[in-house]
Amino acid sequence: MHTSQKNILKKCDTLMLDMDGTILDLAYDSFIWLDLVPKEYAKKLGISLDDATAKLYKYFISLQGTLKWYSVDHWSDLLDIDIIKLHQMESAKIQYLPGAEKFLNDIKKYDIRVLLVTNAHGDILKLKSEVTGLDKYFDQMYVSHDFGAPKESQLFWQNLNDTEKFDIKRTLFVDDTEKVLDSARQYGIDSLVQITNSDSKQKQQIVKNYLGMTGVIELIE
Repeated sequence: MHTSQKNILKKCDTLMLDMDGTILDLAYDSFIWLDLVPKEYAKKLGISLDDATAKLYKYFISLQGTLKWYSVDHWSDLLDIDIIKLHQMESAKIQYLPGAEKFLNDIKKYDIRVLLVTNAHGDILKLKSEVTGLDKYFDQMYVSHDFGAPKESQLFWQNLNDTEKFDIKRTLFVDDTEKVLDSARQYGIDSLVQITNSDSKQKQQIVKNYLGMTGVIELIE
């Protein structure tokens, strides 16, 4: 049964928020990986953009949901492209999703521990924090690379709980990815919300298995 939206924040002591697609606009990441990286890879190999995209797609499929998928070090080595540099070149495109920064300001009024829980590489988190000031809103920020497993893995949640000691019955977790929410639910977290408008340049996601919200601002408005 889906979590009820009514008073959802009043029933939790810990609020865990994903970063990309939940707080920050996934359009930036989509541009980097679906536009810029294929062009750079095609240039690097001296092949067509279609051929470069096809090669990348095979890599994407094989690594999706693994820690390597989220590792800029892995992709930089694999493709022989400075992935961090590409992110830095386009950092002006890093933006909050509508209402997200207002929510982060307003949530300070609640007696809740607010955590950022992301699969993003630490260097990407650092860059995005520098651009947006994201870090000042959170009591703690956790990167899955520090736990040796992505959020899709039960090992991540076990290691996170060993560090953070959160009560799964008093925790609300918000993410835009169903497989990640599935993993959190398997671990025992009951209060789960899926963001439907994760990418400002794409259509709204259809949510079937979780309480869907267009953005985190709906938690308090």
